[in-house]
Amino acid sequence: MEQQKKSFIVRDKRGGRSNRGHRGAPLSRGGPRPHQTPPPRQLRERSGGVNGEERPLPPLEPGNIRVVPLGGVEEIGRNMTAIEFGDDIIVVDCGFQFRDGDTPGIDYILPNTKYLEDRAQKIRGIFITHGHLDHIGGIPYIIDRIGYPTVYTRRLTSVMIRKRQEEFPHLKPLDIKEVEAKEVVRAGDLKVRFFEVTHTIPDAMGIIIETPFGLMVFTGDLKLDHVEGVPTQAEEEEFAFFKDKKVLFLAADSTNCERPGFSIPESTVKKNMDDIIVTTPGRLIVGTFSSQLERLMRIIEQAERVGRKILVEGRSMKVNIEIVKHLGLLKVSENVFIGPEQLTSLPDNKILILATGAQGDEFAALMRIAVKTHKYVKIKKGDTVVLSSSIVPGNERAVQKLKDNLSRQGARIIHREQMDVHSSGHANRDETFWIHQKINPRFFMPLHGYHYMLRVHADIAKACGRSEDEIVVPDNGAVIEIQNEGQKIVRLKENAPNSLRMVDGFAIGEMQEVVIRDRTVLSAEGMFVIIATVNSRTGKLRKSPDIISRGFIYLRESQELLQQARIIVKKTIEDTTHGQQPVNFDYVKNNVTDAVARFLFEKTNKRPIVIPVVLAI
Repeated sequence: MEQQKKSFIVRDKRGGRSNRGHRGAPLSRGGPRPHQTPPPRQLRERSGGVNGEERPLPPLEPGNIRVVPLGGVEEIGRNMTAIEFGDDIIVVDCGFQFRDGDTPGIDYILPNTKYLEDRAQKIRGIFITHGHLDHIGGIPYIIDRIGYPTVYTRRLTSVMIRKRQEEFPHLKPLDIKEVEAKEVVRAGDLKVRFFEVTHTIPDAMGIIIETPFGLMVFTGDLKLDHVEGVPTQAEEEEFAFFKDKKVLFLAADSTNCERPGFSIPESTVKKNMDDIIVTTPGRLIVGTFSSQLERLMRIIEQAERVGRKILVEGRSMKVNIEIVKHLGLLKVSENVFIGPEQLTSLPDNKILILATGAQGDEFAALMRIAVKTHKYVKIKKGDTVVLSSSIVPGNERAVQKLKDNLSRQGARIIHREQMDVHSSGHANRDETFWIHQKINPRFFMPLHGYHYMLRVHADIAKACGRSEDEIVVPDNGAVIEIQNEGQKIVRLKENAPNSLRMVDGFAIGEMQEVVIRDRTVLSAEGMFVIIATVNSRTGKLRKSPDIISRGFIYLRESQELLQQARIIVKKTIEDTTHGQQPVNFDYVKNNVTDAVARFLFEKTNKRPIVIPVVLAI
């Protein structure tokens, strides 16, 4: 259902006119807000938003393979890639990205799936590498647009997808087929197999597509399990599969490949967390990502061993822990978990609290504890808080505020700069080099990261023997083809649609850039609304204009400014309407906007959105 457009006119701060906003300023971003569950009805598509005309793509020639990264190669998040061969399309992952400073007011950012929507009859399945939201979060918003294809993934990821789908009762049930590593499934004329990878969540896997010209390998997110830079025997055995195989193409995780050496192994984090759980004399509060399931399970197991009871705070963390318990991945007694009302009945050294919010999220459990708004948990002297996470870029100030609030109340804080209490789930440079040597592809495309990360990964591929013309560094919507039956790789001049597609409340679509700009300016400089009643016959004001200001000035302390603004409005309207018969009220509003915006900037050096409302009587 297309959203109706409003016809009112807004003038910009420099006097330019648009239909909903005004500035050519760059987009800005904010932090995630809690997920809103839509009502049991179809989400409507928001109109507009494609930046310019898309050049039509040429048809896929026989013997060519097309790879289209729809998301995840200009950012961290919204991972989704389409692979097309003959009459078949295979999709790898279907994630979303949390909003940030460039998209104020948006819930999530999705991959642009117009390419798939136009070819939905060719899609043979969506293959999901693991259960993190940047790989599964887009499914409820995208699946109906591309014809409800079968979803293939492992057990834990399957349950996480189904659990999330419960929040979207208007959608049809998903067709999910659970697979295991080493299993082979047929997808049209192609075969797809899977291999184990190490990540921060169980059941993570890489995906291998068998083509007539060789294997196409998609690693998903991964790191290596290693001991002092030597990969474990399990890793050696897993990657030994590729030793005698003809690997045509590799698309691999780039997130941490700029970091030197090997990443901190999770075994090191486990040892440190075990020691902290044993030696901490008082209450222990651990803040981490709810998606860090491997770590959460190890913490819970150790807490049970030493006799600490566990309180879980945070909806997403509770849901994920319940899932791994249900699947038998976490085997602990139910008695190890307590409710918040039991906190006061236990000695402090017998309590461990697991909480979301280590990023300083305003509404997450740990921040509510820090700012004293949590109903049950209050920080007291002797508490130890472990921040078992990295700081997501952009969250530095929020995390610092979190630490300040906790320490003011007497908490001792342990974080990754003091001790190895967090390890990333992504491979560092030397791990990435090792992976390339083991897989040894003919062609390479970096995935999962900002452009700079992809470039660094491309340099690693060159160090492993790939030449410049065997590597493609993509953008979202880039169309890459392996041509001449696997003999060369090229990037076409044409792109698939790649404008931002967003979830905004109950609407999904390619939001017009002016809407984002208006939100940015409203948050920075506010708005100034003028309501004027004009005699349509004489063009004279019936009374002094009313003025409403939000986020710009405090009206009670700016009466002189307001009075001057009223005088300017009156003079502008009467000068503009003089001699007009009938009065052109659009022209009147334009002139009022220009005059008032100019005056406000001269007096305040601010550029609020000026909205004139002229009522003809």
